[in-house]
Amino acid sequence: MVALDTAVAASTALDTRPPARRRGARAHFTQFKWLYLLLLPGAIYFALFRYGPMYGAVIAFKDYVPFLGINDSPWVGWAHFEDFFASPDFPRLLANTLILALLSLLVAFPLTIVVALLLNELRVTMVKRSVQTLIYIPHFLSWTVVASLTYLLFALDIGPLFQLINGVLGTNIDFLTDPGWFRPIIVLQDIWKNTGWGTIIFLAALAGVDQEQYEAAIIDGAGRFQRVWHITIPSIMPTIIVMLVLQMGQVLNTGFEQIYLMTNALNRSVADVFDTYVYFMGITQGSYSYSTAVGLFKAIVGVVLIFGANWLARRFNQTGIF
Repeated sequence: MVALDTAVAASTALDTRPPARRRGARAHFTQFKWLYLLLLPGAIYFALFRYGPMYGAVIAFKDYVPFLGINDSPWVGWAHFEDFFASPDFPRLLANTLILALLSLLVAFPLTIVVALLLNELRVTMVKRSVQTLIYIPHFLSWTVVASLTYLLFALDIGPLFQLINGVLGTNIDFLTDPGWFRPIIVLQDIWKNTGWGTIIFLAALAGVDQEQYEAAIIDGAGRFQRVWHITIPSIMPTIIVMLVLQMGQVLNTGFEQIYLMTNALNRSVADVFDTYVYFMGITQGSYSYSTAVGLFKAIVGVVLIFGANWLARRFNQTGIF
């Protein structure tokens, strides 16, 4: 009898199963183990090169001295942020950065959607693929090449576009040094380099639009523009909203390389943005803590804009990113 009770107790102990949630997680990882294995290199990259260096952002609250290191440098709290907001450079940098960001949002972003819609309307496959290839190529050129081409085209007295535009307008504008032409040139460079590449996501969304809707619209007598307006655009609206939300996070990231390469002493009043300011203060003047504070401010604003844009999208019954 005692032996029987012992066997029952042992059986009960062995029957202690893990909770259902634990079993479910284990089954989930077993089922998708290869997908998680594919995810691993990307996760390691982000952990090492994206999240790991964030520890260095703490010097924004310290008076960082290289030979003392991060831990032993004296703590100054919000002093660098207060100095930055009180600096006469702050309103100028904010205005320059926001103007370039708004131009990109209002001109370059909608143009990407328009080009994707136009490509989607092309019916000759060879023409469509040729156009796609031609507009994708500039994306693979570095900003150094783009800036060099710009300098060649607009070079004073000898640049072909300098001669053409000034000849037509009857002016003698030096486009590379005139502050009034700095922003249009930056936007044109951005459009030329990135518009084609940006159409890829929208073309993928357009490929998923139900063709039966077009057939029904044609039977009802809808024209091409009406089909685009009433079927195509509403169908890809979730993709547009997601891309817009992501774009909001880049509002203060105006592109260091492009701006730096196109900046000179004569257009600096409109060319200085947060990205170049961080470089000049941190690298050329050694103000590591101050420049880190500026960069941290820019990053926090980007995160706030992403959450704000996502909240607005969901508020208006659109698809957000989370």
